[in-house]
Amino acid sequence: MGDKKSVSALVSGGEANAGPPLGPALGPMGVNVLQVVNMINEKTKDFPGMKVPVKVEVDSETKRFTVEVGIPPTAALIAKEAGIPKGSGTAGTNYAGDLTIAAAVKIAKMKIEGSYAKDIKGATKEVVGSCVSMGVKVEGKPAKEVFQDISAGKYDELLK
Repeated sequence: MGDKKSVSALVSGGEANAGPPLGPALGPMGVNVLQVVNMINEKTKDFPGMKVPVKVEVDSETKRFTVEVGIPPTAALIAKEAGIPKGSGTAGTNYAGDLTIAAAVKIAKMKIEGSYAKDIKGATKEVVGSCVSMGVKVEGKPAKEVFQDISAGKYDELLK
């Protein structure tokens, strides 16, 4: 077993290339940079236009590599699900988009591993909390109201 070296970078989903930050970091390790970039793009293609954390690990003897893809930030996932480029920038006044409660649950399930929430209900509340600060409505209502609805148990069926 050779030494393992790793490179971590934030890449645009599906758009990594052999330029910086990846190329210069991977080149000296002797791996085929294009193969690495292609694998990263394959693994991140579901996150177009989003910054995705990736980690490339290279075995310096065999030149074999693995690519680990992290989960984009909650805000980026909300923007993707709501179909908006980003939050409104003036939360509380303007609404940039609308997220369904189902999409909030979907994001919560992706994020729960790195979350402090102990269950899907708590993780969904974290997502809805992010909607509040981004100026994104949930189910057509201000996210604060939906946050209270979740606390009150209104969506418990969905949150099992």
